Amino acid sequence: MNPLRLTIIGSKGRMGQAILGCARGDSEVAIAAEISRGDDFEAAIKNSDAVIEFSAHTLTVPVVESCVAHGKALVIGTTGHSDEEIHQIGLAAQKIPIVFAPNFSVGVNTLFWLTRKATEILGPDFDLEVVEMHHRLKKDAPSGTARRLAEILAEVRSLQYNNDVVHGRHGITGERTDVEIGMHAIRGGDVVGDHTVIFATQGERVELTHKASSRDTFARGSIRAAKWVVSRPPGLYDMQDVLGLK
Repeated sequence: MNPLRLTIIGSKGRMGQAILGCARGDSEVAIAAEISRGDDFEAAIKNSDAVIEFSAHTLTVPVVESCVAHGKALVIGTTGHSDEEIHQIGLAAQKIPIVFAPNFSVGVNTLFWLTRKATEILGPDFDLEVVEMHHRLKKDAPSGTARRLAEILAEVRSLQYNNDVVHGRHGITGERTDVEIGMHAIRGGDVVGDHTVIFATQGERVELTHKASSRDTFARGSIRAAKWVVSRPPGLYDMQDVLGLK
């Protein structure tokens, strides 16, 4: 069997470098092209089997459009997209298979699953808070992973992310409401990614935490997603689909 030809977009970034390192040690894949900011990716995408994109949210839609034009499977790990950019990704998924996930770690996706189950089991008497910490160079906040955790909490509680998530607190905020979901982003140092979901009620507290110490866990997950999605029909998938957690 020929190796899967991958184009890596965002190859000079921290995640891009981690993906390249992991791909070079994987006999089932081959690097077709390494694309960084300013490079022409059209020809590279045309000569690939699948594309992995970890770059900037403003580049995602042009990459998506090129993948649609050439009928290529796509893995998107970039975060911080606008609602319109997310809408465009959804439209493209009607024509090509796309894995679009805020986090490609097996451990984090287990955290997503556990968060849903814990929210269902503990019920409405527990206050919900999400805390995330990343390196000082991260540009978007909260992280895509933290947002997804809050979305899961909101889904189970029949709440709305845009209406019921409170981003940090400052000044005289008054008492905490029963429906709000707290969101807190911390930045500093070289932290790869820490995420904690807190369930707090009178007399007890439950905390679910994942801490990443290496980007390789995300890199290996994105390559696993590329191997999985290349043979799928058009659709919008996430890492829960790849791992069979749904």
